[in-house]
Amino acid sequence: MDLPSHPESENAATDRKPVTPVGWGTWVVVAIVIALVAAIVILHLTGVVGPGAHGLD
Repeated sequence: MDLPSHPESENAATDRKPVTPVGWGTWVVVAIVIALVAAIVILHLTGVVGPGAHGLD
């Protein structure tokens, strides 16, 4: 025996929104963190900061 479908079951799948939407502030913080990590890596590899900058090679 098949159960009848719920009247709102067809529209529920198309009108769903994410439970926790990601705002612009989150993306800005993530971009800043990525930029800082990239800057630290680049500066260390070029020898501007770190042991290479002080002649401790």
